[in-house]
Order: sequence, then structure tokens, then C-alpha cells
Amino acid sequence: MGLLDNKTAIVTGSSRGIGAEVAKILAGEGAAVVVNYRQKAPRANKVVQGIEAAGGRAVAVGADLTTQEGVQALASAAMENFGSLDVLVLNASGGMESGMEEDYALKLNRDAQVNMLNAAVPLMKEGSRVVFVTSHQAHFIDTVPTMPSYEPVARSKRAGEDALRELVPHLAEKGISLVVVSGDMIEGTVTATLLDRATPGAIEARRAEAGKLYSVEEFAEVVAGMATADVKSGHTEYAGGADYFGKSAN
Repeated sequence: MGLLDNKTAIVTGSSRGIGAEVAKILAGEGAAVVVNYRQKAPRANKVVQGIEAAGGRAVAVGADLTTQEGVQALASAAMENFGSLDVLVLNASGGMESGMEEDYALKLNRDAQVNMLNAAVPLMKEGSRVVFVTSHQAHFIDTVPTMPSYEPVARSKRAGEDALRELVPHLAEKGISLVVVSGDMIEGTVTATLLDRATPGAIEARRAEAGKLYSVEEFAEVVAGMATADVKSGHTEYAGGADYFGKSAN
């Protein structure tokens, strides 16, 4: 018996990296998983194939979460394919990509998160869980400076977190809880790679300061664990970066 038998989870941004690992872990606990991608269908299909090969259930759904059509399509996919929606992992984020519109980070990291949650809530039963994934660089941005190249993204993600937290009372009325997972810089992620490209040596410097950085797999275990953890709504789970806590009262 898995912790998520007969449950359905949506994991946004799950064709690679942290999201893909979270999807695999949740499937291993018995959940049927909606694997979300924006453009890279073959990559998402490979995640689904891996889950199915291990005896799990999953479907890949292409959806641009910055559009209302994408948000609705993703929420509907859970019901159409598996008949329920019990866990929503808000993992998709971005803003450092080249060639995007000026306000893309805010559209994805704040607006899309709220829109996705609002689309999911009517489908979620009492006892359902929402997990929002963020970084220490974003969560602590008001008290701990970050690299200039990342600051706009960090502030957009903090705005997203704040907007979601404002919905906690509304979620409580429906018996749905929200948990935030904040992680230090994660080895091997796209964000870390882009940061290191913008500020050469950034990863090594952070590793030296923190002593250790989580791998994608280690952080995914924390995120997936919060789907079923016995914690209060509004709880923040921290992964790594203990030095942040001496710098901030947040």
C-alpha cells in the first residue's frame, strides 16, 4: 500500500529535473500523475514511460501555464484521465530564459501559480494538498540579498508565494492545505546552470558558503514528502541553507 493509492497528482513543469523526480516518487507511492510540459513532449513522454515501466500510472499533458487555456487543460486532464485531483505540486518556474517578454517571470512565477491553483481547487476534495516549490534566494529575498542576475526572478517567485499564502483561508474553507518547500541552490538544475552562466562561479561559491548543496533527487524527496506530511496549512519546509536562518527572521 502506498501513501497515495487511488489519488491523482498534477506536477507542473515535470518533464525534467526536480519536477520529473517528484512525479516518479509520487507515482511510486501509488498516485496517478499528470506530467506537465510546455514544449518538450518527448522528454515528458520519457518520464511517463519510466513511471509506467515501474508499474505506475501517468499521462503527459502539454500546457503553457501562462495562458488560461493551458491552466484549464492541465486541471481537466487529471479528471479526464484519472477521475480525481488530490495533490497539486506547483513546481514550474522560470524567468532567466532568453527571448522572453519583459514581464514573463511575474506571469509565470506569480500569476500562473495563482491561476493554476484557482483552476484546481473546484476539483479537489477535502484533505487535498497543494505544494509550492521555491528557493531560499526567493523566499528570503526581502532580508537576504541574492545575485543581481537572479533578483527579478527571486522577487517574482516571492510575489507568487505571497499571493498563494493569501489564499490559505479560502483553501481552509474547502479542507485543502498549502505547504511551501524552500530549497537552497540545487545542483544540476536549469536555474543553477543559468545562474552560473550569468555569474561564473556562483554554484561553487554557494557550495563553499553552505557546505553542501542538495542534488535534484534529494530535493525532490523533500518536495514529494510534503504531499502527505502531517503539517499545518501554510507550513514552510526548508531544505539546506542553514546559514540563511541566522540572517533572517522570515
